Amino acid sequence: MSGTKGSVAIISVSDRVSQGLAEDRSGPLLADQLSGDGWNVQELATVPDDILAIQDVVKRLADVEGVNLIVTTGGTGFAPRDVTPEAINPLLEKTAPGIVTAMITTSLETTPMAALSRSVCGIRKRSVIITLPGSPKGSKENLEAVLPVLAHAVELAKGDVEGADETHRKMGEAKGPSHKHRHHHHCHHHHHSHHRDHDGQKHGTAEVVQLVDGGITVPVAMRPRKSLYPLVSYEAALSTVMAHADTLLPAHMSIDNPRELVGSVLAEDVAAQEAVPGYRASIVDGYAVVASDGPGEYPVIAGSIAGGGARINLQKGQIARVATGAPVPAGANAVVMVENTSLIKASDDGTVEEIVQLHETAAEGQNIREIGSDIAIGEDILQKGSLITPSEIGVLASVGVTQVLAIRKPVVGLLSTGNEVVEAKTPGPIPYGVIRDSNRPTLAAAVKVAGFDSIDLGIAPDSAEELAKIIRKGLDQADVLVTTGGVSMGELDLLKPVLERALGATIHFGRVLLKPGKPTTFATIPGTDGGRRKLIFALPGNPVSASVTFYLFVLPALRKMAGYSDPILPVVRAELADTIQLDPSRPEFHRAHIAIAPSSGHQGTRLVAYSTGSQRSSRMVSMRGANALLKMPAGTQGRMEVAQGEVVDAVLIGQLG
Repeated sequence: MSGTKGSVAIISVSDRVSQGLAEDRSGPLLADQLSGDGWNVQELATVPDDILAIQDVVKRLADVEGVNLIVTTGGTGFAPRDVTPEAINPLLEKTAPGIVTAMITTSLETTPMAALSRSVCGIRKRSVIITLPGSPKGSKENLEAVLPVLAHAVELAKGDVEGADETHRKMGEAKGPSHKHRHHHHCHHHHHSHHRDHDGQKHGTAEVVQLVDGGITVPVAMRPRKSLYPLVSYEAALSTVMAHADTLLPAHMSIDNPRELVGSVLAEDVAAQEAVPGYRASIVDGYAVVASDGPGEYPVIAGSIAGGGARINLQKGQIARVATGAPVPAGANAVVMVENTSLIKASDDGTVEEIVQLHETAAEGQNIREIGSDIAIGEDILQKGSLITPSEIGVLASVGVTQVLAIRKPVVGLLSTGNEVVEAKTPGPIPYGVIRDSNRPTLAAAVKVAGFDSIDLGIAPDSAEELAKIIRKGLDQADVLVTTGGVSMGELDLLKPVLERALGATIHFGRVLLKPGKPTTFATIPGTDGGRRKLIFALPGNPVSASVTFYLFVLPALRKMAGYSDPILPVVRAELADTIQLDPSRPEFHRAHIAIAPSSGHQGTRLVAYSTGSQRSSRMVSMRGANALLKMPAGTQGRMEVAQGEVVDAVLIGQLG
């Protein structure tokens, strides 16, 4: 690889090409283009339009072979089989929206169809990955648009500080002293230890990050008018979140601490340490007998109550009074219910039964629970992956198990942001232009109902320094940080640049194609001292958007981290009670209340969804009574509503009733 810009592999994604039904025209073209630019073409691969097949090749090239640059061609369009972005997105540890923007911007100069591109780019391990269109012309033009920066991108991904600095020096020489063209070089450099900044001066900071959105200190008038973060689909965003939500490590938990244990998932099988029952126990109140004695009058030799007492040995021709749950005397092999007997003789003071008549022939084993008949010693009582509820606590206690190994539940830090936000409990009337914080109380309640603990981080002002300080504090205490506000395009929306620049977080997506919740942002940051990475969900500030995106993204991640076997919230089919208008540009999660109703003809039942009314993202009352989010598609020219009576998918966020 000496003398080259690095190694490159090209993956052609096409069902027809992989089956030998069509010629691969784009792959060889890209190979020639890259080879001519000084790259060492290590492999040309062909895979079908299948997510797992694409991921297998990419993971081999990045994780095992360490190829510097991985280029895919095909599968980035709108066709049903176009799944390359969905395959690549979950694999990326860092995204590179600037490269995507450069490709789309260049292509738009040639064709408006470039707006339909769904390309994604980013880094996995130390490999740079870019996805290109499948057509030879489109793939060639897209690659040409970013070819000048790819070698530098690879240097940065590899951690080649000297190579990156050399590139900067050459770029400075190329610009000359006048800087007439004022080209701004924005890179995401993470140089740990001392490094030289663009001015050549040494700085002692841990890391310096230039941002895709212009940075924290760029004047508002000089910032981009549109977000540079690509819109990703809800499905791709959720897939990315789940790929980064790692199950937490298990810990030993006691049944005496139900707050910790209830809602946790077992990390191991649990076997009974004791038999249940641990002795032969009576099922009823009555008399222990020898079954072969049959009906008749018998002397009562003793009584047995639950909780112990003296052990006795019953002989033929004798009976003993026993209570429900009490030990059955040795020698007895049946119990006759007290209702099937008569008292013949008692002591003078009436405190002792002396003779009792039995009115039935007892069967051997009648009304007796034998030792271990409910649970035997060593029997598996709970399986790994079981969710602990109060019932499981009871089972554990009954067999003498007081401590189990269970997966720790993630702790959630909740932070609201904004100069205009005040505590919900602030005495009124509140000043003009100020709003009460409804997000934190709402999300704290939602976290609690879901079975997790939260930490209240308060309200952060619109200050980059204060935001970074509070977020660091939250990440020290929590596994997952959930913030609301500061993620859109406002002058003081600082959260994304703070995450990247001040905290060194990796933003995996910064916009999602859904309503409400378009600015939803998801990032990760490594734990301190090499610990487990932390998840950061920066949700929109509008109350409904924050609540909806919590259920769509945050809660599934929490459930996966806690070890749930099926972390995604359940989806049901429900019949619309109202006609619902569709949004012309985005799929929508419409708030609704689902009720169980009789089916037509009163045979069985059906689920009926009732809209909660106006769906404006600031209108929190649209969440009142909502137990479901209806998955409504974006409108099309021929379809702008879903009619009453139609059946749609609904994500359950509450109990049916």
